[in-house]
Amino acid sequence: MMLLEDKVAVIHGGGGSIGGAAARVFAREGARLFLAGRSLPRLEAAASAARELGASVDIAVVDAMDQAAVDRHVDEVTDAAGRIDIALNAVGFDHVQGLPIAETSLADYLHPVTGYLQTNFVTAKAVSRPMLAQGGGVILTISTPGARLTGSGLIGNAAQSAGLEGFSRALAGELGPSGVRVVCVRPHAMADAYDTSYTGEMFGRIAAAGGIGRDEWLAGLAGTTLLGRLPSLAEVAEYLAFAASDRARSMTGVISNLTAGALVD
Repeated sequence: MMLLEDKVAVIHGGGGSIGGAAARVFAREGARLFLAGRSLPRLEAAASAARELGASVDIAVVDAMDQAAVDRHVDEVTDAAGRIDIALNAVGFDHVQGLPIAETSLADYLHPVTGYLQTNFVTAKAVSRPMLAQGGGVILTISTPGARLTGSGLIGNAAQSAGLEGFSRALAGELGPSGVRVVCVRPHAMADAYDTSYTGEMFGRIAAAGGIGRDEWLAGLAGTTLLGRLPSLAEVAEYLAFAASDRARSMTGVISNLTAGALVD
């Protein structure tokens, strides 16, 4: 039996690297997909790949920072499918990393903090309405190792990631009595995402500031993990599908460590 057979899944950031990878695995596992994002060409490409795996896929251009727009889209999904079983926020955007606090502006520090916390609040608030009404569902959020790391250049990313993990825990406690699970997944950087993600440019800037190439910088990053490598998009997507499935129905309020051993919980 497929993990997500007959499940209805909404992916915000569905045209991005993680969102697209999740869409393909969710499709293979039998989910009906609704992909939302700001780039129509990227949504169309992600939908095409998911449809090749047999999924029913709808796409919509939606700004996941806009509560009214996300609410409308959620209403459209529930009108079309009758329910929402899974909601993944895979929204990502470029931000400043690698600079010490003395060289970081307040605006650059707040950009990821405000952005990631806003979009996850907006989407979780919207999908919680039908999930509470139906008495179940799964909300998936994406963090980074910055929530637990220390060192120069991480201050905005650290605050954003720690805040999102705290948000996810609190939301799990609020929604759990109604049968809604919240799972936060914390992958490390994924080398195979760099050509299709903002992270390629962002990590390239960090590497250049250190006087090395991006590939060399990534190799150094991989060397800090216990497995000596970074996770892949496919590995993260496979875990997201498991966490969204009924096989993980006792899992909530958890921060799942997919850092290949960069962090040890």
